[in-house]
Amino acid sequence: MANTFTEPHKCLLDPVARVSEIIFGLIMALTFTGSISVAAAGHEEIQLMLVGAIGCNLAWGLVDATMYLITTLTERSRDIAMLRAVRTASVAADAHQIIANALPPVVASVLSPAEFEALRGQLQRVPEPPLRPRLHRDDFLSAAAICLLVFLSTLPVVIPFVCMQNALRALRVSNGIAILMLFIAGVALGRHAGGQRPWRMGLVMVVVGSVLSLLTIALGG
Repeated sequence: MANTFTEPHKCLLDPVARVSEIIFGLIMALTFTGSISVAAAGHEEIQLMLVGAIGCNLAWGLVDATMYLITTLTERSRDIAMLRAVRTASVAADAHQIIANALPPVVASVLSPAEFEALRGQLQRVPEPPLRPRLHRDDFLSAAAICLLVFLSTLPVVIPFVCMQNALRALRVSNGIAILMLFIAGVALGRHAGGQRPWRMGLVMVVVGSVLSLLTIALGG
């Protein structure tokens, strides 16, 4: 049996994580483009908006990447504690309850005591975990990917302001790109969830993203 405590994750980021980071970056970028008044905006205002949008998403990307590493360490520490609790449990029922708490409720609800005991036996054969949880190379690659996704999701939204002289037209193109990206991200989430009509999730994501952006602007974000 593979030792999950010493082997890095094979997948850097799952599909939901990838799409979520893109959506987060889009919403952050929209708070900047949506707060600028194109009627009164000059070259300096547009430039400040671009710097602010890119800088903010880069900063939040770094924060999100750091929190990912902290969360990974926390989860591994919990897994180690769970394994040791199962091994040291003197009563089989106590070990079964610990295993059940670690499983999704729908899975735990269909397992019989014999199946829980089989899982307990397999956990007894797992190699001894390290004293403390560790971060691996792939964890840092995942953190870098998170930061990059948040940062890169800004660029399609702000590029129209760089390439177009007319601020109003640039804003319309920028909003159109953001809406399209939110829709595509929602469709991706819908497909991952196994929905028969993933386009519905795309429409929901457009509405949710737009509302969150407006609320952030209204609250001074």
